[in-house]
Amino acid sequence: MTTRTPRGFDLALAHAHLRRSDARLARWMHRIGPLEFDFNARFHTVDALARSVLHQQLSGKAAATITARVVALMPRAQISAAGLQALPDAALRGAGVSGNKLAALRDLGARAQAGAIPGAAALERMSDADIIAALTPVRGIGRWTVEMLLMFRLGRPDVLPLDDLGVRQGAALVDELEMAPNARALAARGACWAPYRSLAGFYLWRVVEHARRDHA
Repeated sequence: MTTRTPRGFDLALAHAHLRRSDARLARWMHRIGPLEFDFNARFHTVDALARSVLHQQLSGKAAATITARVVALMPRAQISAAGLQALPDAALRGAGVSGNKLAALRDLGARAQAGAIPGAAALERMSDADIIAALTPVRGIGRWTVEMLLMFRLGRPDVLPLDDLGVRQGAALVDELEMAPNARALAARGACWAPYRSLAGFYLWRVVEHARRDHA
């Protein structure tokens, strides 16, 4: 039987490692303070992925509104393959779902019905790479979306979303760069954060938020 990977990681150990390995990031960590997470909340893979699809390329408020409308159409306040299958296109379009996102939700639902989408328990027995390989064939689900699942839902410790603009902007602020590093440069820069690159990513997002508040 494949070994289950517990959700989350030792945050105290991760904080200590980042402070020890990167003086520049450590200064920002001191300003922001320790971060705490609860990675044990229950989730369903289809629901989590569907919500990610609905949030793509929208402001937080607009995405939340559309997502709430879709969830309200579901029988158990949770987006499921069966719930998606039962809804006609007109109902989803009426909730504000665009054509491209509708196609993505249909593909997600069909793959889930066919057993191609691992549930939360199954994901805990898969490696990061295997999860990415299993979920990215779904229309509208790219590597970044799966990385968010790995970080926020499964609490995997060593995920650095190299294509995330916020993470790149945070790295530029930490290193006092005029331009955000590209994915290759960020990968090299973040090597010292391993094996806790997820916590570094969480901090880089907070660095951007902190800097915006300072300049507000």
